Amino acid sequence: MKKEYNMIKEIKRLKSIRGYGTELISVYIPAEFNINEEVSKLREEHSQSSNIKSKSVRTNVQSALEKILQYLKLYRETPKNGMAIFCGNTSKNPGKTEIELFAMEPPIPLKVNIYRCDSTFLLEPIEAIVEAKDVYVLVVLDGREATVATLRGSHVQVIKKMNSMVHAKVRKGGQSAARYSRGIEESIGEYHQRVADVINATFEQYQFKIKGLIVGGPGPTKDGFLKSKTLNYQIKVLGTYDTGYTEEYGLQELVEKASDLLKEQQAGQERKIIERFVQEIVRKELATYGYEKTKSALEAGQVSTLIINEDISIHIVKYKCTTCNQTIERIEKDGHREEKHEDGGTMEIVEDKDAIGELIDIADKKGVDTVFVSSESSYGKEFLMGFQGIGALLRYKM
Repeated sequence: MKKEYNMIKEIKRLKSIRGYGTELISVYIPAEFNINEEVSKLREEHSQSSNIKSKSVRTNVQSALEKILQYLKLYRETPKNGMAIFCGNTSKNPGKTEIELFAMEPPIPLKVNIYRCDSTFLLEPIEAIVEAKDVYVLVVLDGREATVATLRGSHVQVIKKMNSMVHAKVRKGGQSAARYSRGIEESIGEYHQRVADVINATFEQYQFKIKGLIVGGPGPTKDGFLKSKTLNYQIKVLGTYDTGYTEEYGLQELVEKASDLLKEQQAGQERKIIERFVQEIVRKELATYGYEKTKSALEAGQVSTLIINEDISIHIVKYKCTTCNQTIERIEKDGHREEKHEDGGTMEIVEDKDAIGELIDIADKKGVDTVFVSSESSYGKEFLMGFQGIGALLRYKM
């Protein structure tokens, strides 16, 4: 969870950067893409950049491309899930140049290959991946074949394709109609069981933390599959949809048709956890909030779920007075900094710790789930404004 938090924090910083011209470079290299081919493309872009009219923009673009090319020398091949690189002049002083490079390896495979040079970084593709926290299982099937996949964000990963032999069976001479019918029913049952076994195994692999199953396919086969009772009782079926296909096209069609359901699921989960948190606070029982109380509960092993608002920024800052050498530690948020001591001395920062990162570190070590909530919903805003954006559900009363 710490890696996810660091990516959220990095994206937030990248959003605030503005170039003085089209001098900020965004590069997306998809999973399994030939890194040498990407290097060749970037060298071509470096050559083309000599045509940029503005001398300062041309210099900054070329410097950024050189820095990216140097960075890519560290890799013999593209990382497993691809990578996103952002590089450019981040200085806020027009008379000063500071070329910085930021690189991210996403938690799920990148699908896009992008080079863009603009006054802002292109962040939408990586944001979509970071925001995709939940995993779903998809299955599309008819009487002849089935495809099982996982869905996280917009990334569909096929797990297994299966064929049914039901319709390949031909009635042999001398075989009674009843016996033939029983054979077909047995074959259908075996087919349903094989599909269910793959789905059950996938949920077990994720320790049943998958949000649910979405089923699609043409005709009534999907309904017969659900009625077969072959799925593990812990699996929640979120919805069924008619699709025209049962392979990759069918999976994409299923995702499109279930888009409203998926949005409701995400919003509903956030609403559910905040409602439970507020109820526990009102009852003064299994919840706490604020940095210090939440940290104490984490260290004591009392926390079952850590809840963090994505927009909160808190630092533990240690100052030293230049006059009397006294040190003072403060909890500060949103960039506030102490400047003067009471004796008139200047307060210098000697240590600056990310308080949110510290809480997530403790949660990871204790095996505590961390849930990020946004500020876009009314529930997320209530959590940020009323409870400082930091809280926890507890295992037992404090």
